[in-house]
Amino acid sequence: MRYYRGPTRNNPGVGIIEEYITGVELATHQEIVKRGKKKYVYRYRWIEDVPLRDGEDALKVNWFEIQIIDPSGEETYRNSFITDLEVSRNNVADFALCGRTRWKIENETFNVLKANYNLEHNFGHGKQHLSSILVTLNLLAFAFHTTCDIADELWRKARAKLGTRRLFFSTLAASTILLIFESWQDLLQRLVGAKPAPRPP
Repeated sequence: MRYYRGPTRNNPGVGIIEEYITGVELATHQEIVKRGKKKYVYRYRWIEDVPLRDGEDALKVNWFEIQIIDPSGEETYRNSFITDLEVSRNNVADFALCGRTRWKIENETFNVLKANYNLEHNFGHGKQHLSSILVTLNLLAFAFHTTCDIADELWRKARAKLGTRRLFFSTLAASTILLIFESWQDLLQRLVGAKPAPRPP
């Protein structure tokens, strides 16, 4: 499936799509989604065969938008996407979920790898395989840390207590260098405050 993110409120391209759809009656679909005790309105609009840019040779795409409205009537989310797949009332909600999930992956995986694991750094060291080894070690570290985020409750508590990923790992590194701990569990318990930190020798 080829899937593109379309113009949004913060994207300059939004003016083009707004001009294109002004005065056009768009296909719409609305769902009520219950989250806890609150009900949210998920409103979808779409139009097919929209030119991707100006010009007669422009690629034609299908544009759709999701808008989420909370129980007080306030808009809490709005975004739009484009796709080459046919959009209908039967699949627009699934397409919007796919688009939102794609950007969740972008923000929570690729941005984290770039910002916290130095994946934008040029590992052009060594004459044969050193650069590949360094990148692989970074990816393995990210995989292990993600597994801990999912499976280890004490790890999650320590992460929540310390806030940012960078602060968590800085504290972890400083703690393991300066202090001696009985076990990994002991270290995490001290990070969350369940045990007092040991005094250095």
